Amino acid sequence: MTTQAPNFEAIPPGSHFETDVIIAGAGPVGLFAVFELGLLDLKAHLVDILDRPGGQCAELYPEKPIYDIPGIPVLTGDDLTQNLLQQIAPFSPQFHLGQMAIDLKKRDNGKWRLTTDMGTTIDAPVVVIAAGGGSFQPKKPPIPNIDAFEGKSVFYSVRHMEDFRDKNILIAGGGDSALDWSLNLRPLAKSLGLVHRRPDFRAAPDSVSKMRTLVAAGGMTLYTGQIKELHGEDGVLEGVTMKTADGDIEVPCDVLLPFFGLTMKLGPVANFGIAMENNLIPVDTEKFETNVPTIFAIGDINHYPGKLKLILSGFHEAALMAQQAFRYVKPDAKLRFQYTTSSTSLQQKLGVK
Repeated sequence: MTTQAPNFEAIPPGSHFETDVIIAGAGPVGLFAVFELGLLDLKAHLVDILDRPGGQCAELYPEKPIYDIPGIPVLTGDDLTQNLLQQIAPFSPQFHLGQMAIDLKKRDNGKWRLTTDMGTTIDAPVVVIAAGGGSFQPKKPPIPNIDAFEGKSVFYSVRHMEDFRDKNILIAGGGDSALDWSLNLRPLAKSLGLVHRRPDFRAAPDSVSKMRTLVAAGGMTLYTGQIKELHGEDGVLEGVTMKTADGDIEVPCDVLLPFFGLTMKLGPVANFGIAMENNLIPVDTEKFETNVPTIFAIGDINHYPGKLKLILSGFHEAALMAQQAFRYVKPDAKLRFQYTTSSTSLQQKLGVK
């Protein structure tokens, strides 16, 4: 069940702000960093190129089940985002959404100034980069005039499954996303077809097996070939021409979902003066600090020996990062380690005491 989170509205762009910590990236790891910082009385502003919090979980997998969050057997990407927003509500984080961080410079007073492409500036003594793999874009298939159908009949992600109820859906791709959405959308669809350029798939064997069982039972159609042409007017898809080993065939459909993966681009983060290694940011494993003091990197954007790209790993990194951030922001204050289960002061901050 989705937890009802507060309605965090993005701050209008173009103003100047000062805070304790700037977080570049509002995905799950960036959101949890707000919680860990908040327990230490550190305020945070978050900047994200997407128009809402949640990162890839909100943009690409809002209704896809996640099974490896400790203590929660299953929840969706949207559930996780909403739960995190609920959890950080007591700390009143400020969101600058739909904006890209384009510049980061050290000021004479020792603080960093982050500037966005919308003219927003934020000053803080600490910066945390939680940008996942960077800004991401779907890999588009080389089909003529596909742009004319995007957003109406062609979609590169599934945000709301109900939008596809009773549709004639054609999914293209051979990886996990293509197989997962074929299985998840089939019960809703009027008809569903899956097209891949070859008989072998890169997806999990269990998903492939379930898909082939459905095909054998007539629950969906599997095509081996490539889409070469779209048919329809004013962005409304009527069908496609598909190239197969036996020649071209016409396949009627209302919706096309191409899943060919994502292209990750670091963008301006690569120009922030931080050491990079294969488009990742090397960090230590004590504080998750970069080679530049007071700049940290947590989540999928960082790299260290033994790194696992898991949400739970990013949560651990956020907790240790916050300890060192406190020392930078409040060098004269004593850092007391406390447990939320037993600390009255922490429970008061969380509004549960």
